[in-house]
Amino acid sequence: MTHITVRVDGTTYEDEVEPRLLLVHYLRDRLGLTGTPIGCDTSNCGTCTVDLDGATVKSCSVLAVQADGGEVTTVQGLAKDGEWTALQRAFHEQHGLQCGYCTPGMLMAARDLLRENPHPGSDEVRQALEGNLCRCTGYQNIVRAVLAASGPQASEEATA
Repeated sequence: MTHITVRVDGTTYEDEVEPRLLLVHYLRDRLGLTGTPIGCDTSNCGTCTVDLDGATVKSCSVLAVQADGGEVTTVQGLAKDGEWTALQRAFHEQHGLQCGYCTPGMLMAARDLLRENPHPGSDEVRQALEGNLCRCTGYQNIVRAVLAASGPQASEEATA
């Protein structure tokens, strides 16, 4: 067992973990943060995307021990005091989801894009979301949602 200390969605956790435990399983099984789904276990689908120390990662390809000393933000950590971010509101208003399974990963990848580029074009949105698969929507409403969320308010929230 390996001792880790990790800050997740603003709360610090100290745990003993198996060195081979994936971050996605740590988040879901140990911390009960089930908003990060397990999709493919091969890092192909992007549903398990989280923010680790300011960069998006697919948590099925990161070991929990690699997050030791780090800060993780999951989809559950986006809303503050029950208030959705501009990006979350845009996904809702633009119908940027259908079954919702890919939505956590899409939100996290889009958040990363808006942090780097607050005013992306549709091609830039599509490129940023390439590593996230959706089998329901055809992506059009997801792209619309990200474009609707782009702007000063979205970029301020993305960096928060």
